[in-house]
Amino acid sequence: MNRILSTALAATLALAFATPAVAQTKPKKEPTAAQLAARERMKTCSAEWKEAKAAKKIEAGMKWPKYWSACNTRLKGGTKA
Repeated sequence: MNRILSTALAATLALAFATPAVAQTKPKKEPTAAQLAARERMKTCSAEWKEAKAAKKIEAGMKWPKYWSACNTRLKGGTKA
């Protein structure tokens, strides 16, 4: 039993040292202007949602995805309210 455990330990250590310690990763890309604008709209709509929900001013049956869609369109300058 001792021989099996020592063999398994040796194999594990051999595999651990055989693989490269540093994985090569691609450098992070900076977000585009459109992505930054979308994040800001998300933050704004989220704050509005929380305030309206706390004040119980949300329409019956309204869920976040539907609210987000309408709010996002409104903030982009669309016609939905």
